[in-house]
Amino acid sequence: MMNVRVGAATVLALGFATVGVAWGQSSLPAAAATGIDVAAAEVLKSTGVPSASVAVVQRGKVAYVKAYGKARLEPVMLAEPGMQYSIGSVSKQFTAAVILLLVQDGKVKLEDPVGKYLPELTRANEVTVRQVLSMTSGYQDFWPEDYVMTSMMQPATPQHILEVWGKKPLDFEPGTKWQYSNTNYVIAGRIAEIVAGKPLIEQLQERIFRPLKMTGVLNSDASRLPPNDPTGYYQHALGPLRPAPQEGTGWMFAAGELAMPASDLALWNISLMDRTLLSQASYDEMFTEVKLKDGSGTHYGLGVQVAERLGRKVISHSGEVSGFVSQNTVYPDDKLAVTVLTNEDASSAAGALGRKILALMLGVSSAGSGADATTAAERRALAMFTGLQDGRLDRSQLTAFCDAYFTAEAVADFAGSLKPLGAPTSFKQADEELRGGMTFRVFSVSFPDRQLRVTTYEEPDGKLEQYLVIPSGS
Repeated sequence: MMNVRVGAATVLALGFATVGVAWGQSSLPAAAATGIDVAAAEVLKSTGVPSASVAVVQRGKVAYVKAYGKARLEPVMLAEPGMQYSIGSVSKQFTAAVILLLVQDGKVKLEDPVGKYLPELTRANEVTVRQVLSMTSGYQDFWPEDYVMTSMMQPATPQHILEVWGKKPLDFEPGTKWQYSNTNYVIAGRIAEIVAGKPLIEQLQERIFRPLKMTGVLNSDASRLPPNDPTGYYQHALGPLRPAPQEGTGWMFAAGELAMPASDLALWNISLMDRTLLSQASYDEMFTEVKLKDGSGTHYGLGVQVAERLGRKVISHSGEVSGFVSQNTVYPDDKLAVTVLTNEDASSAAGALGRKILALMLGVSSAGSGADATTAAERRALAMFTGLQDGRLDRSQLTAFCDAYFTAEAVADFAGSLKPLGAPTSFKQADEELRGGMTFRVFSVSFPDRQLRVTTYEEPDGKLEQYLVIPSGS
């Protein structure tokens, strides 16, 4: 597969032509640029995330490109705007765009059954390409967790993923529910390859990255980021940051395989708001909320989340792979976009910083609100939290993967970092959704001087597949 990254000197020479501002400079008013600098410092301090790379599009042009913090901790390497960060599931909109280009070519139809291309999959003749792209197919997610399970540290192939998860019974009747699933995009990527007769990454290069002059894109599913790019990190609770393990090759195919500088995503965002790469009909398909069979909304189009905030249309997506979290948000009618890339997994920093920057640009509050509590789930999560503060863990409540995650080192990190905080002043559930055949929950944990988040995945049998404690940036 192709690595199209060019040398730093070449990219810098292209800075004014392709980006609109030189890296580290700004065409924003001084107060806005200072506000972003302050917000970045606040979020990096409150979350402990090592670095963030930011790009802001204003009035349809790249107006601000800057990196903050440390791309690597030992030996120290400061973050620079031209560095490539893994963007995780933000990659999905590129896969969706390739499918839409193939629709324009007359080679695929969105209402085609998946079975036309992959007949061996479960109920393949009842699931459409549109349902795969919109997360309404029912195919179970192969990686909902926010850590790398031991099985995923070994190489895999898209075919292996489809053999295991693509042949499971569907989680629901096609078109009746929305449930996020990486498996959908492995299916979409394979359809693109079957139809076009060439690897997906080559199609991405030929039809998207080269036309948009996105010169810093790397297929991080095929190889690690080069040593002059950021190191991805993880931590157990508030323990020390450690280099994150790399997923085995093949696991991120079509669903989260791309790495790039924030400035490259800014160029893509401009193409979305100006509608320059796809046909008008394709953009309409991508940006239109897909409805379920009962007429209810999904807040998802094709590869992107779609919403309306403050009377404005918003196109967005977040992403996470081992060691990295990203947030990309576009206000197409306002010609405004904000990209934030960070180098620690399971972190709230990218989302929190993105919200703060958007609030600055739009002149609104960045405050959010939580959901109602679920008392039984709160009691259980709190009990596990207080147990871990004392270095205790009831492993009978854990799945095999979660049990493997809680090594002696992990338990020691949880206890050493959480015990000094004392008892939480508040422990409330903030969110709940279904994913990967499990129930995902987010809990907001308050202390006098800080906020934390706890995230869990619960299997239908009640066992926990995940229990993470994360600094909150909001």
